[in-house]
Amino acid sequence: MEEEQTGQSIVILITRNGMGHAEPALQQQLIEKYLTLLDENNLLPAAICLYADGVKLAVDGSPVLAQLKSLQAKGVHVILCSTCLNYFGLSERVRVGIVGGMGDIITAQWRADKVITI
Repeated sequence: MEEEQTGQSIVILITRNGMGHAEPALQQQLIEKYLTLLDENNLLPAAICLYADGVKLAVDGSPVLAQLKSLQAKGVHVILCSTCLNYFGLSERVRVGIVGGMGDIITAQWRADKVITI
């Protein structure tokens, strides 16, 4: 995979506990591959915002904790929706990212040159 450095600020929104509309196991395989390739190729967005079911990717038992932690260590802001975490009762199980509010997600979106929703 060739890297393309555009200089743009990119924000990725993840709203599902996986990627795409398929069986849960396939969704999880796809998001794992996606985040792995971002990390391995240093295609680093400014932020990854997790909300709705997406917050489940940042808690105990997630198959992508290592990828999210690695991206965060490289400077990617991983922002989790506090309302969503509270709704699912997951606040105490967060293992990566910062717990923020919808205001933090909106700020990340407005500062971005490009927003990608997966």
